[in-house]
Amino acid sequence: YLRAPSPSTAPGMQHFFRWALALASLAVLCGAAVVMENGLPILWGKTSSLLSNLSGSRGTVTLDPWDYPQRMVMYRLLINASDPYMGSMGPGTNQNPLWGLPLQLAWKLRSGRLVDPTGADSCGQEGSEHVCIAASSWWGCVNYYLSVIPFLAAVEAGVVGEGLPRIEIQVPAQVAQDYCTSTKTCSSLHADAMAKWVTFFQSLKAISASDVREDEKKDQILGLMWAAELASLSTASNTCAERQVLGQVITCLTGVSPDSRLILMCPPRRQKQYSGLEGSFSESWLSSAQYLASTHFLSSVEMSELLMAPLPGRVLLDSDKPPNIADLSAEENHTLYVFSWINSVNKWLGGSLTTLWQRAMCSSSAREKGRALLQDVALNPRFALASIFSILTEMAMGC
Repeated sequence: YLRAPSPSTAPGMQHFFRWALALASLAVLCGAAVVMENGLPILWGKTSSLLSNLSGSRGTVTLDPWDYPQRMVMYRLLINASDPYMGSMGPGTNQNPLWGLPLQLAWKLRSGRLVDPTGADSCGQEGSEHVCIAASSWWGCVNYYLSVIPFLAAVEAGVVGEGLPRIEIQVPAQVAQDYCTSTKTCSSLHADAMAKWVTFFQSLKAISASDVREDEKKDQILGLMWAAELASLSTASNTCAERQVLGQVITCLTGVSPDSRLILMCPPRRQKQYSGLEGSFSESWLSSAQYLASTHFLSSVEMSELLMAPLPGRVLLDSDKPPNIADLSAEENHTLYVFSWINSVNKWLGGSLTTLWQRAMCSSSAREKGRALLQDVALNPRFALASIFSILTEMAMGC
């Protein structure tokens, strides 16, 4: 199976690895839901006019994050403002690791996860003239904390805002009491997530201008970004679960953030709205962030699309039987099997698999191996999942 080449690998072998990875990527993308249009997240083009209106406005402008294009505008502002500090990520215009966030939102839209799970309204339908995000969608709720919180933190840090009017966040009246909409209220209600995002954005300029090697800058920036993203997910998993619980008992998962702080990840509890299989998948999806974060994964356009492509292209039903769901691709079925296996084993071991993984990612070189291992696990059907313990144990012993 594919391993990332070390810096000392011969140029010819590096070329072969890139070719093999591209071939593997093509195989995955051919059997998966498309979340890109013209090399950008779906409906990204709809943000251009909104962005122009923002730049030409005076006074106060209101953004509604339950409108899909307006939530995408927040991501576009974040990426545009942070791009000057992302040179260490590599050449090209799409290496900014914040690209992973709008691509996640695009997958949620394309897969039908932003619709009202009760079917009471048509919000979240991609083909609608007005593409909104259903206020009752658990996935839309979780993404709020991966969009509005980073956006407000960037405004607080002074990274976003120059040359723009004052921006206010407004949510639908029926859920207004459930969400923070300003730096003040978000910092009060979700202090850890806001603080980590503010730290990330405040540190970008200093790190990018420092005298350390480019690979060290990259590692530092990615570490801070993933610490913030985990904090957002922890906040979202608890907040959205509380809002959507229908009286079911739930088991929360513990993990360790990149800065060695204990975090709590609670899967969604709206099981009456979603099938049990969709609930299990969303729990595994939450947990997967800890594995990505520990490797300081570069969530560029290319790498994000590669790992998102085999995610299930529709909401899962109780009648589905993975890994043999007929209308899903082999890659999607494989992803569901891997997610289920890792989550089940980790639960059975009381969280030891996650802990071992995090302990093994103790250095920049170890994290490089971890990123290659992630691709093996996610994309290679022949990879023996049981071997992950011996691989991680050997890596941890070298720390």
